[in-house]
Amino acid sequence: MNKSSFFIIGQHAVIEALKNPKRKVLKVFLTEESKKNIHRKSPNQNLLNNVKVYFKTKKELDKYSNKENLLHQGYVAEIEHLEKSVIKEFIKGKNDITFVCLDGVTDPRNIGSLIRSAASFGIDGIIVKERSFPSESKLLFKAASGATEHVNIFEVSNINSTLKNLKEKNFWVYGFDSNVKKKFTDIEWKGNKILLFGSEGLGMHKHTSKYADFLVRIDIDKKVDSLNISNSAAIVLHHLSYLKKRVD
Repeated sequence: MNKSSFFIIGQHAVIEALKNPKRKVLKVFLTEESKKNIHRKSPNQNLLNNVKVYFKTKKELDKYSNKENLLHQGYVAEIEHLEKSVIKEFIKGKNDITFVCLDGVTDPRNIGSLIRSAASFGIDGIIVKERSFPSESKLLFKAASGATEHVNIFEVSNINSTLKNLKEKNFWVYGFDSNVKKKFTDIEWKGNKILLFGSEGLGMHKHTSKYADFLVRIDIDKKVDSLNISNSAAIVLHHLSYLKKRVD
């Protein structure tokens, strides 16, 4: 486990980290008002118990967010990485699993927004390439709005070999490509599935797309060239969540 620490900022990111029993929060830097707000939001929990708390002015906290030009809202925390999730352990004894796999998507804001959507719609986990995943990005944690504490992030060394291994374990891979004819809404969406999204502009890597069992697209107005990756994912994840609730 990587025990290195890093800083996150923002109300939801910090409060959800404090609520997560699996997350080690080393220090919290708060304004007097943000401390009061934590107690108001969680009156039955002492979220600051056993945590080193330092009170700062908003101006003093600005140094933690000026570089990224983000609003800290009076909340800054130093945290450790979570224990890494392992796919082969997670899938044991489970059925109807839904993973999102990101191929070449590296923008922290997009990934954070996508994590937020994944948590909102009950997705089982997100597969990312370990080497290019911005795991200590303040922007990612801010965009995720606390959802990083509620979604399994599977950091893998090789996307292609991971897809190959999961296909051998009865997973279907659906690659999203705006240039194909088949709409994603025409799929039955049963069984274990992986939703494979490529980067904006470049799309999926050619070799990675070969692991897709189906290539599908999101039907949008022809006046628009493409959707933002996080918006695309939100549309698809909401659709799958809706279908699942209908069945249940």
